[in-house]
Amino acid sequence: MSKSSENSISGARTPGYFALGDRIQLTDPKGKLYSFTITAGKEWHTHKGWIVHDDLVGLPEGSVVSTTAGLKFTAFIPLLYDYVLSMPRGATIVYPKDAAMIVGVADVYPGSRVLEAGVGSGALSLSILRAVGSEGRLHSFERRDDFAEIARKNVADYFGTVPENWSLTVGSVQDTEHEDNYDRVILDMLAPWECVEMAAKVLRPGGVFLAYVATTTQLSATAEALKSDGHFTEPESSETIVRGWHHEGLAVRPQQRMIGHTGFLIQSRRMAPGVDVLARRRRPAKGAYGVAEE
Repeated sequence: MSKSSENSISGARTPGYFALGDRIQLTDPKGKLYSFTITAGKEWHTHKGWIVHDDLVGLPEGSVVSTTAGLKFTAFIPLLYDYVLSMPRGATIVYPKDAAMIVGVADVYPGSRVLEAGVGSGALSLSILRAVGSEGRLHSFERRDDFAEIARKNVADYFGTVPENWSLTVGSVQDTEHEDNYDRVILDMLAPWECVEMAAKVLRPGGVFLAYVATTTQLSATAEALKSDGHFTEPESSETIVRGWHHEGLAVRPQQRMIGHTGFLIQSRRMAPGVDVLARRRRPAKGAYGVAEE
């Protein structure tokens, strides 16, 4: 496991003081962030002096450190949020606001067995691995080898090594024979509706299917696939919009820049074998399923 104070998947090490191998985040008075790994004998250089890595070892988080020319920074171990936004990317990442909702809505719990497809740069994989803990398991699929390699490196850099309870397969999840039963199936891919039949086979009764999609067309196709499959409850859908606020004394107002739509979440639960899904009682809106023929 990593030597980082908080990045251990098991959380065994108590956060507190910097050590060799920790990733450190420095913030200047203007709020600009800098991050690097504390390495024996190295120096971190700026336009105004440098900081010797060895001088950081043993300092508590929240310390203010200075370069040789007096430039000051606040020092912390980066949160997962910070790491994800700054890590190398191959594909567009699942942003922290959506990763948090996915983990929460899918109810990914310590010890759960999760099947993930569409790894991209590994942002969501990191959140899932943190949620399942050392007793859980994550099996991820990615069709592109270059994306898989970037994701593997990002996960290894965060935890200090590739977690033993994580397996990453290059290939299509729907074309693979799965021997295990899973508690959760989480998909971030172009056509998740093509995986509904597979998910019904690998999910345990009560397990959660969740797909993260970008467009209403994908949302509709996935919802209809879940309904027609006959093994899942009525799907529920949502999107998450986050707006920050500025506060300076009595001047409190919303920030002009906000994170609006990034994607939709659609989730459903696996019914028990041989049990019919209860029919939907609500009346569909006019035109919901096209124009009826005369």
